[in-house]
Amino acid sequence: MLREVIRQAWESLKRNRLRSVLTMLGIVWGIVAVTLLIAYGNSFRFVLVDGFNAFGRSAVICWPGHTSEQAGGERAGKPVVFEKEDVEFIRAEATLVKQMSLETVRWLPLTYGDRLVQTAIRGVYPDYGEMRNQVAADGRWFSPEDILERRRLVFLGGRLREKLLGGRPAVGETVGIGGVRFTVVGVMDRKLNFSGYFTSDDQSCWIPYTAAADLWNTRYASVLVFAPVLPRFEKPAEKQVLAAVAKRQHFSPTDERAIQMFGREEFRPIIDSLTIGLEVLLTFIGALTLGIGGVGVMNIMLVSVDERIREIGLRRALGARRRHIKAQFLSEALALTLIGGAIGIALSYVLSLAIGTLPLMGPGFEDASGKRDIHLYISLTTVLLSTAILVLVGLISGLLPALRASNLNPVEALRYE
Repeated sequence: MLREVIRQAWESLKRNRLRSVLTMLGIVWGIVAVTLLIAYGNSFRFVLVDGFNAFGRSAVICWPGHTSEQAGGERAGKPVVFEKEDVEFIRAEATLVKQMSLETVRWLPLTYGDRLVQTAIRGVYPDYGEMRNQVAADGRWFSPEDILERRRLVFLGGRLREKLLGGRPAVGETVGIGGVRFTVVGVMDRKLNFSGYFTSDDQSCWIPYTAAADLWNTRYASVLVFAPVLPRFEKPAEKQVLAAVAKRQHFSPTDERAIQMFGREEFRPIIDSLTIGLEVLLTFIGALTLGIGGVGVMNIMLVSVDERIREIGLRRALGARRRHIKAQFLSEALALTLIGGAIGIALSYVLSLAIGTLPLMGPGFEDASGKRDIHLYISLTTVLLSTAILVLVGLISGLLPALRASNLNPVEALRYE
């Protein structure tokens, strides 16, 4: 029975080929809009989340402040500092902290031959590299031995390497930092992250914390960086770090102004709201465009009902039931939308390949690699979502004509001229 209904629907569409083709054009345009807009939203979300992740998957930055509560006879307004002893206290008492590193920063001239760049020189410990996602494109990151032996090594940001050494290999080269010679041990790949502190990671360089002591006083660190054992334990880990430092420096463990902490997880809801909101908006706009094509299908199907009233009356007189008539017109509407949808999805693939990459963040980062630009990739999920919207539009478009046709009185339909 189903095969017969589909065959009759196909024959009906072939009888009015020009009208069917023109109707399908609206569906084609609509499904192209839906598919490309969903692909754009998915790519935008990927770019934003990937740039956010580049900062570090679970890094928390702690800034020293001033106490705001009196505790243990200590006055309020006492400055908080980060020292090596604080790290030892945190390791002993903060069970939810997996890694940590002090970070000391100075802005000093970095030289190579006759080139000079004034940038942030950042002294850190080996754990810092994993926490902050410092991936070496060439060479390596620091090892514990580099700290113990106070090796004068430097790890360059991607953009800084370009400014200082141009296109030549950097690993093994000797550069000057504040008049002291350092050997380049590694170069970071271009890190196009949207958040940072002090200065862009791409424009910075890092040296072992012990080597930084040869250039300036490193007793008091600029910031403390730590990572919880799991991202979901970020907030409890922050409380443990605050309590450990408070215990050593004698201030209240509830004094949140003493240490300002900025974790990655607290910004995730903002990123999710932005990206999900944009995806929903683009999908809604595409669905509206497809809905306009659906209105065209509905109009044509209503015209088809008027043209075939006598045919409908004859079918009812020969024993066809209302559900058979309803299925007939619903199948015709679905055939129009699905054929148009298949053509539209194929056209979407062609357009996505032709368009390629759309600029987004690349120009702002002076990056031509396309890592932070929109790539209109038509995924299986995109096709399935577009198809679901398409089927829904087809059912809605064919429902009213199908109900109208199935509710016709057979006697009056046979008399219709």
